[in-house]
Amino acid sequence: MDRSAHDEVDESMDEPDGGPPFAECVLCRKPTEYAESVRGITLCPVCEWQEAQRTACSG
Repeated sequence: MDRSAHDEVDESMDEPDGGPPFAECVLCRKPTEYAESVRGITLCPVCEWQEAQRTACSG
């Protein structure tokens, strides 16, 4: 049973409602919580959490 974390995310949360245009995640291309005007690397909540897990144990 090899499922990614994105498979477990509620699909209704993929598209944010209203507001400014949202930036795409640089890893999975899903909408993020950040506006397109935000500079730097933007990650969706799932990829952001996974990246935090990877870097937390890197020593």
